[in-house]
Amino acid sequence: MTTDVMNLTSPSCVRDLLAQIGLVPSRQRGQNFLIDRNILDILLEEAAVRSSDTVLEVGPGLGVVTERLAGLARHVVAVEKDARLFEFLSRQFESQPSLTLLHADILDVPLDRPPVAGITRMVSNLPYSVGSRVLVDLAQLASPPARMVAMVQEEVSQRMAAGPQTREYGLLSLWLQLRYAVTVCRRVKPSCFLPPPDINSSIVRMDLLSRELLAAPLRPLFYELSRVLFQHRRKQVGSILAHAVGRELWDAVDVAEWLAACGVDRTARPEALAMEDWCRMTQALAERKGVDFQRDAT
Repeated sequence: MTTDVMNLTSPSCVRDLLAQIGLVPSRQRGQNFLIDRNILDILLEEAAVRSSDTVLEVGPGLGVVTERLAGLARHVVAVEKDARLFEFLSRQFESQPSLTLLHADILDVPLDRPPVAGITRMVSNLPYSVGSRVLVDLAQLASPPARMVAMVQEEVSQRMAAGPQTREYGLLSLWLQLRYAVTVCRRVKPSCFLPPPDINSSIVRMDLLSRELLAAPLRPLFYELSRVLFQHRRKQVGSILAHAVGRELWDAVDVAEWLAACGVDRTARPEALAMEDWCRMTQALAERKGVDFQRDAT
């Protein structure tokens, strides 16, 4: 490999490389290249990659994170959508046996099949356009990575870590926190990227919970119930469910009795319910309905 980390955190070097490749960074694809070595170090410190880890990187770009990961992990799987960047990375890392490069859109890559299946870490400067979706898809795997560390939009990081009674609290908060402890580690200024985005970013660390809050067969019901209720986040839970016509999940269920049984006030709003409330609601509904939970809820 001919390009080192010091060069890849140099704005002039990054500009020269992009010119050589013939690439004008795409805002649509979220191509903002990390050029701050301190932020790179923090990202990797939070990831705490071990020599036994298999790491997924989404959107490696010019390889500034990839190079460091390849020197730390047992194996790295890097998924790059842009053809010119993929060709560049293929040349730069042609002698790196611990790296598998995929030319693909991460949204089209089966996460539960090789080479991604079995990853133990995800470490990425995530493209803004797919960040939330990637994190949710990984969190919903049967065997999700033990730790995920990502650079995301600051607004997304706030939603990821949000608790009840806040404006940011919603599906992203719930679906990630069902299985992960989410920590916003560091705010990152636009000047740390080339080209600089219009907004701040954040480094977020997600650690897999030591115990499951809901058994795997119950999770699809949790996702569907929360999806329906958060469509009307400021209406009362009892009213939303009473008017959710045709929903087989609670047809013939006495909504008032069900909510009372799990200690949820029917006048509460979805944005006021804590994770414990959602889990109790899911469990109580499951006991009443005997739903086939094996269907895909994603």
